[in-house]
Amino acid sequence: MTVEEEYRARYNAVLVPLSASLAELLTEHLGDRERVDRISSRPKSIDRFVAKAGKMTDRGVPKYEHPLAQIQDQIGARVTVFYKSDVESIREVLMRYLRPVESRDLVPASEWEFGYFGWHSVCLFPAELMMPDWPAEHVPNFFELQVKTLFQHAWSEANHDLGYKPERGGLSPDQNRMLAFASAQAWGADRAFEELFCELHDPAKAT
Repeated sequence: MTVEEEYRARYNAVLVPLSASLAELLTEHLGDRERVDRISSRPKSIDRFVAKAGKMTDRGVPKYEHPLAQIQDQIGARVTVFYKSDVESIREVLMRYLRPVESRDLVPASEWEFGYFGWHSVCLFPAELMMPDWPAEHVPNFFELQVKTLFQHAWSEANHDLGYKPERGGLSPDQNRMLAFASAQAWGADRAFEELFCELHDPAKAT
């Protein structure tokens, strides 16, 4: 059985219902929190998983020897919030209930770059989400959780759609500059809304 066939079987039997249950659980934990725009969870599409599973390193060897066991974002959950300060408060709530194995704040490597921002964590699936009739070989161990502001989410989604087109040979220098320009504007808007929010709701913090 090919990797695609194995993942397709996993996708239909486990990932779709598990993803729905995860979204319900996150909503339960965050249902009374203010300034949460959206809570979502979805399995990685079959095409995207197959493409990721087939990636090669710079040395020309497969990046994943066992992709079904090694790729940790077969299910991705995202909480989208209004302001940057909400990212931390939502993270604190979620970490009371979830078991992370890896967490990090995503920031660009240089102040001259903008790229991805946000908080990412790889977490173990809560045991209560597992159904006893699911085949054990189809159940992933981890899911990826992201907490992002509206602007961070919009940038990352658009950049992923526009910036990763290997079938077209990649973007031209001017196209990459346009993405960087849009990213800088999103970063500035995020900061402006955060500062305005602090001035209106917590003047001491804004000074």
